[in-house]
Amino acid sequence: MDNVKSSIFPMVIIGILFFIFGFVTWLNGSLIPFLKVICNLTEFQSLFVTFAFYIAYTVMALPMAYVLDKTGYKNGMAIGLGVMVVGSLLFIPAALSANFIYFLVALFTLGTGLTILQTASNPYVVLIGPIESAAMRISIMGLINKSAGVLVPLLFTVLIFADMGSISGDLNNSEIEELSHRLIVPYIVMAVVLTALIALVKFSSIPELEFEVDDTKGSILEFPRLILGAIALFFYVGIEVIAGDTIGLYAQGLEVANATALTSYTMVFMVFGYLIGVFFIPKFLSQEKALVFSSVGGMLILLGVAFSSSTSHGISDILWGWSGVVTLPNTVTFVALLGFANALIWPTIWPLAIEGLGKYTAKGSAILIMSIAGGAIIPLVFGRIAQATGDMQLSYLVGIFCYGFILMYARYWHKMTSWN
Repeated sequence: MDNVKSSIFPMVIIGILFFIFGFVTWLNGSLIPFLKVICNLTEFQSLFVTFAFYIAYTVMALPMAYVLDKTGYKNGMAIGLGVMVVGSLLFIPAALSANFIYFLVALFTLGTGLTILQTASNPYVVLIGPIESAAMRISIMGLINKSAGVLVPLLFTVLIFADMGSISGDLNNSEIEELSHRLIVPYIVMAVVLTALIALVKFSSIPELEFEVDDTKGSILEFPRLILGAIALFFYVGIEVIAGDTIGLYAQGLEVANATALTSYTMVFMVFGYLIGVFFIPKFLSQEKALVFSSVGGMLILLGVAFSSSTSHGISDILWGWSGVVTLPNTVTFVALLGFANALIWPTIWPLAIEGLGKYTAKGSAILIMSIAGGAIIPLVFGRIAQATGDMQLSYLVGIFCYGFILMYARYWHKMTSWN
């Protein structure tokens, strides 16, 4: 690994890829209320946007690990970007027809491309330096990732609704057709940018990852810290997606203006959390303690979501300091605050779970990537509860169990070296 650790150039390339991860991923938060209108969906149906996107990680992670073993990490990244180009172009027929199934196929294809990129890039960030400071490096990548998450909902709202205002369910067929067609140019631009990145990765000097052979373990399943870490990530991604992708849907139900832009609010709080990781880990805060604080903080914030006012907005004014400009209901502000609690969970679980895997690193990374399926399953559970009860606000309490499992992993389970 010395050849990788001796150069910062791989971090620059990976940083660019993490920006792309964020841009493509957090566009979903704006697409959900958008597609709800143009495809005439229920709230539960609209959450199949997250299902189609994130289930690709489960379906394709192990096949993509096989691809990495055959092609190497560098070529695998280029292949992943190529798949994403195809996914971007599939949005053209989807937008022309305003057919929800076509949109889901395009989202699944984008998720497939991201699967191989994530499987390849996360081990680079973990293993490029000392394992105890891996959370700090991942936090830097998170800052880059979430800066895209802050940008994309605002950009989406400006590009799509520049002269139309906020969307509602009262559009006629011609307005729906015009609105749907506005997706075409942005996704063509995305395909062009991704194509340029293929060339950047393909002709860069990124070194291949090399691992020492370790024959003390006969199977990847003999690493309990990895398996339990993957389950913890499953619950984490679920609650992260709920915080980022349902805030617009929730706010839309409360008739908050510009609901499609509100994912940016969650991302801003995640940026604040990542800054703590960059400056405090590992010098002042261990990875384990950061994970404990994050899970406990998430539980407390969920109580704020469930039991705060859906009409007053004093907390919003205090946090943002823009009284009269930012007028989010208190309960919506607490949803955004979940971004702060979530920020350091992914950066801390990864190094705790992947440490010592050796030759199993590619498969271990694939298993951790498969856990992103939590973003497909848990929001659907959330949506079904909200639909059955008619109370989306209290439905956010489903995240208590998610944070509870993460807390147990932080306190005890990451230390396990065997199942005995």
